[in-house]
Amino acid sequence: MRLFARVLLIASSLCAAPLAAQKQEALTLLRPDAVFDGETAVLRKGWAVLVRGNRIEAVGPDVGAPAEASVLELPGTTLMPGMIEGHSHLFLHPYNETPWDDQVLHEPLALRTARATVHARATLMAGFTTVRDVGTEGAGYADVGLKQAIEQGIVPGPRMLVATRAIVAPGAYGPRGFEPGVAVPLGAEEAGGPDLVDAVRRQIGAGADLVKVYADYRWGPGEPSRPTFTEGELKAAVEAAHSAGRQVVAHASTAEGMRRAVAAGVDTIEHGDEGTPEVFAAMKARGVGFCPTLAAGDAVARYRGWNGTAPMPKSVQEGFDALAKARKAGVAICMGGDVGVYAHGDNAREAEMMVKGGMTPGEVAIAATSGNARMFGIGGRLGAVRTGMLADLVAVEGNPLADISAIRKVALVMKDGVLWKGPVGR
Repeated sequence: MRLFARVLLIASSLCAAPLAAQKQEALTLLRPDAVFDGETAVLRKGWAVLVRGNRIEAVGPDVGAPAEASVLELPGTTLMPGMIEGHSHLFLHPYNETPWDDQVLHEPLALRTARATVHARATLMAGFTTVRDVGTEGAGYADVGLKQAIEQGIVPGPRMLVATRAIVAPGAYGPRGFEPGVAVPLGAEEAGGPDLVDAVRRQIGAGADLVKVYADYRWGPGEPSRPTFTEGELKAAVEAAHSAGRQVVAHASTAEGMRRAVAAGVDTIEHGDEGTPEVFAAMKARGVGFCPTLAAGDAVARYRGWNGTAPMPKSVQEGFDALAKARKAGVAICMGGDVGVYAHGDNAREAEMMVKGGMTPGEVAIAATSGNARMFGIGGRLGAVRTGMLADLVAVEGNPLADISAIRKVALVMKDGVLWKGPVGR
C-alpha cells in the first residue's frame, strides 16, 4: 500500500500541478518591493497584496498578514496583474519550424492539440494568465476542448477567450495551390451571404467566446490583399454575434477592409497595416480597438532573411506607421502579437516592439493588463490589482514601467489564487 501511495505521489508530481493548490479560503500575503496596479503608470513602493481564496482581499501600504496567512516574500520584484495576450494562436507554432500550410494540411489534430497544451503552459509561465485566442487555423473546435481542460485542471494554461474556426469568404483563404475541384482542409470556415450569419451562430453554439472574420485577404497567390466581405455581410455577422453577447474581431490589413469592418460595428481590428488617418479617426469615434501585431511582422521578415537592421522591410515599417497613426487618433491599443507565428512564451516580444514603436513602457504595461481587459469586456474581473478582483497576479524582477523587458523576468505566477510559479510561503 505504501508503494502504491508513493507511485501516486510521483505520478501527481509529474503532472503539471501548481506549486501550491490552495484551499478556497486560504490566505496569502504577497510582499514585493512595489505594486503596479495595472491602471496607472505609478509604482507603489512598499505595498502588499492579501489574497483570500481566488480574490484580492486587500491592497496597500498598511496590509498586514493575518495569523493564518501564508507570506510570500518577493524582494526585488514588482507585483502586477496577470498579463493578457490579445492575439494568440495556441494551435500554431513558428513558421520557420513548419510552414503554415504544412501545419494545416499534414499535422494530425492530436499532434496539434498536444503541442497546444505545451504552448498553453509556456504562456502561463511567461506571466500571461489570459489569452484571446483568435482561431485554431484548421484545428476545428479544439480550442474549446483545450479551454475546458485548463478550466478543469487537467493541463495548466491561461484563461482562454476562444474564436474557434474563424470565418473567411469562400475562395479567399488557404491552403492553396491544388486543382480547383479538390476539397482541401482550410484554415478557417468558409461562409458568405446569408450563410455567414449561420456560420456565426454555429461557431457560437459550439463554444466560441468571440467571432473572428477576415474582412480582407489575398484572392490568389501573389495578389495584394483586397476586401472579401461586403459591408452588408459584415453588418449581419456583427449583429448576429452581438445579439449573442459576443465580440467580433476583424482581420483587416487594407484601408477599405478596415473601413467596412469599422462601419459594420466590429470590436477590434487586427493588423491594420494600410490604415489611413481617416480610418483610425472612425475607429476612435466608434470605440473600435486596434491590435497592430508588430511582432508577427517582425518575425516573418526575419524568417525571410532580414537581420533586424536598417533598412526596415516595408511590411515591418507599415506596422509601426499604423501604430503611430492609431495613437495620434487616440485609438485604444491592444497588446497582442499574433503569437504562434513566433514562439509561445515569448509573448513579451510584442510589448517590446510597441515600445520600439513609440509607446512608453507604462502605456504598454497598462495595455497588457487593464487595457486589454476593458477592451475584451472582462475588466470587471481581471487586469487590475484591486480589492475584489480575481487573483491573477505576476511578480517580475525590476520595474516594467521603466523597462518593459522586465516582464520577461517572471518570478511568480498566480492564477485564480493558485500559485503556479514562485516561492513557497512561510
